[in-house]
Amino acid sequence: MKTTATLKKPFDWSVLKPGFLNSGGLKGNLYTFLSILAFIGIWHIGATWLFNIEAERKIQKALTEQGAPAAEEMKACIASGKVKCQPNTLPTPVQVMGGFGTLWADHKVIAADKRAFKAKTAKVNASREAKGLSPIKYTGRPSFLDQVGTSIKTVLAGVLLAMVLAIPIGIVLGLSSRLKSSLNWIIQVFKPVSPVVWLLLVFMIVKTAITNADMDKSFIISFISVGLCSMWATLVNTSVGVSSVDKDYINVASVLQLSTFKKVFKVILPASLPMIFTGLRITVSVAWMVLIAIELLAQSPGLGSFVWEEFQNGANDSNAKIIVAMFVIGLIGFALDRIMMYIQNAMSFK
Repeated sequence: MKTTATLKKPFDWSVLKPGFLNSGGLKGNLYTFLSILAFIGIWHIGATWLFNIEAERKIQKALTEQGAPAAEEMKACIASGKVKCQPNTLPTPVQVMGGFGTLWADHKVIAADKRAFKAKTAKVNASREAKGLSPIKYTGRPSFLDQVGTSIKTVLAGVLLAMVLAIPIGIVLGLSSRLKSSLNWIIQVFKPVSPVVWLLLVFMIVKTAITNADMDKSFIISFISVGLCSMWATLVNTSVGVSSVDKDYINVASVLQLSTFKKVFKVILPASLPMIFTGLRITVSVAWMVLIAIELLAQSPGLGSFVWEEFQNGANDSNAKIIVAMFVIGLIGFALDRIMMYIQNAMSFK
C-alpha cells in the first residue's frame, strides 16, 4: 500500500532581509515595544518623584503642626504603605494595574447581582409583560464596563444622528452654489459652538418636548448633543465633495436623461464617497472627544460620569481608576478611528 508523505513548505527567509526590517516589520515592532517600555519607565519615575514630594510635604506639615513625634509617626505610616496616610498623587503603572483589577472584580460582583435580580424577577416580569406593563428594571449602580458600553452606545447614536442630518444637507448645499453661499453663515456660526452650550440648548428642548417618565432623557440629551457638536465636518466635506464632482459625469448623466434622484444616487454620491467618509472619520473623532464632557453634565451613566465621580470621591485608588478610564477612552477612540479608516479605504476608488 502506497503512502503519501506531506511535505512542509520551506520557510521563506527573504522576509528577514534588511528590506523587511526597514519596512516596519520586526524592527518596527521592536521600536514600538521599546517606546512602550520607555513610556512606562518615565511614568514610573515621574509618579515616584511626585509621591516623594507629597510625602515630604505631609511629613513637614505634621512636624510644623504637631511636632517631631508626629512627623516620625507620619513617616513610618507612609513607609508602611497604609492607605490612610498615603499621598494622593499621580499613581504608578503598578497602582493603575491594581485599579483595573479592582474595577474588574467590581464588575463581576455587579454582573452576579444582575443575574440574581433577573432570575428573581423573571416570573413577575413575564406576568407584567403579558398585561402590557413595563418590566421591573435593575436599578443598582452600573459597573465600569456597563459605563463603557453606555458611552459607546451614546457616541454611535450621536454619529448616526450626525450622518442623518449632515449628509442630506451637504448634498443639497453641494448641488446649489447659490444656496451654499446664502446658508454658509449658519455653518460658520454654529460649527465652533462649545459642546456645553449645545447640551444646554438640547436640555431646554428635550425637557419640554419629552414628558414620558419612562424614557431615558439623559441618554437622549447626550446623543443629540454629541450629534450636533460633531456633524459639521461631515456636512462641509459632503458639500465640498458633491460640488467637486467632475462635470463630465454630470454631463453624461444629463445626456442619459437621468432623473435628479438617479443622478444623485448613481453619479454624484459614488463620486463623493471618499470626501464624505473623510468627514465621517473626523465626526467620529470629535464625537468621542466631546462625549466625556457631555456625559458629565448630562448625568448620563457613562465614562464622563465615572471620571467625575471618581474625582469627587477622592479615595486612595480613585486616581488609578481615572488613569484606567483615560487609557480605555484613548484605546476606544483609536479603535473607532481605525474602523473608520478601513471603511474609508474600502470606499475610495483605486
